[in-house]
Amino acid sequence: MTGLKAERSHEPENPGGEPENPSGEPENPGGEVPRGEGSLPVLSQPRAPERSERFFCRFVAPPHPATIEVDRLLAECHFRAQRRSGPGGQHRNKTSSGVFLEHLPTGIVGEATERRSQPQNRAVALARLRLQLAVAVRTEAEMDVGAQQHPPREEAEVRDRYRARRLRLADDNVEKPAVIALLLNDLHAAGGQPSLVARQWQVTTTSIVSLLQSYRPALDLVNAIRNHHGRPALKSKR
Repeated sequence: MTGLKAERSHEPENPGGEPENPSGEPENPGGEVPRGEGSLPVLSQPRAPERSERFFCRFVAPPHPATIEVDRLLAECHFRAQRRSGPGGQHRNKTSSGVFLEHLPTGIVGEATERRSQPQNRAVALARLRLQLAVAVRTEAEMDVGAQQHPPREEAEVRDRYRARRLRLADDNVEKPAVIALLLNDLHAAGGQPSLVARQWQVTTTSIVSLLQSYRPALDLVNAIRNHHGRPALKSKR
C-alpha cells in the first residue's frame, strides 16, 4: 500500500509448541469416514457450497475497499469532526477532536473520539473503518474468479504477499484489514470451512482460525456462515 510499511514475519508456523489446532476445527475435515478396500479409511472431500446455497452477504464492486490505498479510501469518505466529551471529569475532551469517517459507497462509519489530538483520532477512525469494511462487505472470492479473469491488482498483491506465509498479524499491522477481508471472501465462498481456504493460501487451518480469533467480528461472521450451512462454530480465543 502507498506510504505504508507492512509487517512480515519469517517465523515458523508453530513456534514454541503452540497448540496446533486451538479452535477444534480439523485441519482436513472429511465428515464420515467410510471403509474402502483393505479396510483403509477413505476421507470424503469437503465441498464448497453452490452460490445459491451461500449465506447472504453484501457485495460491492472490486477491489475490496479494505485493500485499496489509504489516500484513495479517504477520497471515498466524508470527514466530520465533532466535539465529544471523553473520560476525565472536568478535564474531559471538549474540543472538536472527535473524528467520524463515513465511507460514502457503503455508508459504514469509523469513529474515534477518545484522544485529544484530532490527527490521532483520525488515524484510529481510519483503522477502525477498514476493519469494519473488511467484515461488512464482500467481493468475489478467489475460487469464484474464472481462469480467464484477472483479480484486481490490489487484491492480488495482498494475496501474493501473504500466500504461504504466517498469518499472525499484529493489530497495528496496516495490512491486517486487507488480509481479513480477502480471507472472509474465501471463507464465505467455502461455506465457512477454513480447510478449503487454507489450501488456497498455502497455510494451516490453525493459522487462519487464529487470525479470525484476533478480531472477534470476523470470527462471528464466519460462525454465522457455518451455522447457515449446519456446521459447528469455531471456538473463540480464551
